[in-house]
Amino acid sequence: MSTRFEFAFAPAYRLPALVFGIRPETAHVDVTDEELRVRFGPWSLVTARDNIVGAEITGGFGWLKTAGPPHLSFSDRGVTFATNGDRAVCLRFATPVAGIDPTRTIRHPGATLTVAQPDLLLRALTGG
Repeated sequence: MSTRFEFAFAPAYRLPALVFGIRPETAHVDVTDEELRVRFGPWSLVTARDNIVGAEITGGFGWLKTAGPPHLSFSDRGVTFATNGDRAVCLRFATPVAGIDPTRTIRHPGATLTVAQPDLLLRALTGG
């Protein structure tokens, strides 16, 4: 069984996202008993559920640092899939995963996801 979480698109994020093929129809997070799957336009991230070692609600992102395509944090190589600057679920992985580059070379120790229902995604992933 799979539960889908849609991204929450703020008006100011829609056009920059659209330029990169990111639309409500092409952006979502699927959670199964075994894995987490993120689709963000042409980008994707997949990891086993047991690879997720931390999850928390975060937010207050600057538009320039988050609008448009996924963003790579130069400080920790985390990836941000953002469609708003308000609230997100920030995940930490035991083993870094691919997600931002087409060669799948860059590995991310964490991912930030601005889904429409961050509290429900957090609960789905942590059981809390």
